[in-house]
Amino acid sequence: MKKAFLIFILGLVHLLTHAQSYPFQNINLSEDERIRNLISLMTLDEKINSLSTRISVPRLGIKGTHTVEGLHGLAYSGPANWSVKGAKASPTTTFPQAIGLAEMWDPEMIQKVAGWEATESRYLAQNKNFGISGLIVFAPNADMGRDIRWGRTEECYGEDPFLTGTLVTAFVKGLQGSNAVYWKTASLMKHFLANSNENNRVYTSSDFDERLFREYYSYGFYKGVTEGGSQAFMAAYNKYNGIPCTVNPVLRNVTMKDWGLRGIISTDGGAFKQLVTTHAYYTSLTVAAAECIKAGITMFLDDYRSSIKDALEKGLITEKDIEEAIYGNFRVLLKLGLLDNSSQNPYTEIGIADTVAPWTKEEARELARKATEKSIVLLRNENMLLPLQKEKIKSIAVIGPSANSVISDWYSGTPPYRIGILKGIKNVAGENITIRFAASNKADSAVIAAKNSDIAIVCIGNHPLGYGLGWGQNHVASDGREDIDRQAITIEQEDLVKLVLTANPKTILVMVSSFPYAINWSKDHVPAILHVSQSSQEMGNAVAEAIFGNFSPAGRLVQTWISSIDQLPPILDYNIRNGRTYMYDKNVPLYPFGYGLTYTSFKYSGLKAEKNSLKNSEVVNVTFNLQNTGNFDSDEVTQLYVSFPESKVDRPRIALKGFKRVFVGKGETIKVSIPLKASDLTYWDIDKHAFVLEKGAVKFFIGSSSEDSKLRGEIMVQ
Repeated sequence: MKKAFLIFILGLVHLLTHAQSYPFQNINLSEDERIRNLISLMTLDEKINSLSTRISVPRLGIKGTHTVEGLHGLAYSGPANWSVKGAKASPTTTFPQAIGLAEMWDPEMIQKVAGWEATESRYLAQNKNFGISGLIVFAPNADMGRDIRWGRTEECYGEDPFLTGTLVTAFVKGLQGSNAVYWKTASLMKHFLANSNENNRVYTSSDFDERLFREYYSYGFYKGVTEGGSQAFMAAYNKYNGIPCTVNPVLRNVTMKDWGLRGIISTDGGAFKQLVTTHAYYTSLTVAAAECIKAGITMFLDDYRSSIKDALEKGLITEKDIEEAIYGNFRVLLKLGLLDNSSQNPYTEIGIADTVAPWTKEEARELARKATEKSIVLLRNENMLLPLQKEKIKSIAVIGPSANSVISDWYSGTPPYRIGILKGIKNVAGENITIRFAASNKADSAVIAAKNSDIAIVCIGNHPLGYGLGWGQNHVASDGREDIDRQAITIEQEDLVKLVLTANPKTILVMVSSFPYAINWSKDHVPAILHVSQSSQEMGNAVAEAIFGNFSPAGRLVQTWISSIDQLPPILDYNIRNGRTYMYDKNVPLYPFGYGLTYTSFKYSGLKAEKNSLKNSEVVNVTFNLQNTGNFDSDEVTQLYVSFPESKVDRPRIALKGFKRVFVGKGETIKVSIPLKASDLTYWDIDKHAFVLEKGAVKFFIGSSSEDSKLRGEIMVQ
């Protein structure tokens, strides 16, 4: 018996020692050789299975990976949870919503946030106590926020393509890491293309010309691929110029041929079947499956296997077509290091060598707080009501429906803790200041609290999730989220602000919102107004630190806040030249794009351009002096806008082409340099099918918003 057991053990050792190795595992071969070898070893069923979100080939030792949401913190699946059958749930560090991250105007901080997400994703995927995470992250959202009624505004980076492209690039780089060979995680951008209306999105078509396609709607994706390095995106539900995005020719003709994408192109959830059920674009799922593969789809988010097999049997597609589709999927796995076990991959020890959960670390709390602090926008500060001075205050009333909660949005994970504004005020105010709280004005509770306090802080905003409501429903018309657009841009809670201000003239309004609002009355009457987006685990601490002057808020708006809904074109009008965004809207804004105040004042001077002309591929550095002339250390977001030469080409009246967030101590002067690239001054020539630099005088200004010019200059484009 002992002899037989020994023979068994020796045989097992032999098998393990001489385990099958394949060329696809050889890191010294080219990517193409490795992927082609892998595909050649696979059965047809394995190839078909590799069109799913769970790309794995267990027979060949490829474990694969899941997908995961990651707009501002990891979530296994919406809404706002990490629950998955048979696996341990986990909290994850939760940052401000994407629209809030954009309001930082800080690509370096965006990259840090995304990098932290990637670390947590690796940890959850590789730590033996979890193993449920995905290394393919559905983020960032590169769609343009061209209409503030769009229900998913919270997911985007605003209305400007230059800013969006810059931030998308930074987020992609953060997710994928800085290693030359391996990715930390894979960035899968969404939703291509022009998905910025929710109501009837499975029927509607986003229609616009080729120039807007290149210069505006696809620009964030273009930068994410060509500069960020993303090799994956999700097709949108809607049509683009009458053709569903899931099967639109631009998938191959632009993203693959022009941009060089060779990775994953995914359907959205249910979008494959909607080609038949809602778009009625094909008569059967068999035909739809074949056309998806032909169009460039490599990953399905809903059941597709029987339809693909039927399409193969009927000769609508070939096994070679399947192989070409899954090539990109396995290229992403190769970049993640999932086709080998190389010691050269710097990310494989996360969660193994370091077993301390990232979301429990002080570093995570500090990063979440810093990002939230940088995202806060000071909209008004009459007579320097802010910052509050503790020694002069005995009591504060904290009021409103948004004062005592941190609400996760549809794609949030579960934060390890939540600090609401009420708790944040208590944390920072200390024991010598009495804090009174009223969630509403029931039985005059808000008015009484405000009257009996030195300062009133009233917190109002939207509900980003809509607990207890069905799909496509909201509590009030001004709310929006996935599958439902806003039907109003005023906020009924402003009545509460009026009552509080009447009771106490020293009222501070905190707008906790995923969207701009037409707060016309508050702008004219409330002495101090702050804006912060939803869902950050550190929201309360950051807002309180700003209110008490522990830092100077310096965030900037990334969408125009308008004063009336009738200033917006119809939501299905995708031609932004018809008066949409700061680039084309001629109405006086409530708050302009790029707007935001600080606790200090700045003087701009000494404008210089290193040369007065610019040619193709060149860069001109525009420099100026920035002096902090006030009494607070502060960041300032300096912005460069251009206007183009008069020509037959319809160009924006002004357009952002550079920015830099900088810190200046009180009384100090620094030199700021913003590069102006010739490539950023081009337009898409439909005849040449290329970006073209237009000759002539380009005027530019440096300022603190799109409506606040400090210094003006001119450069000749040759």
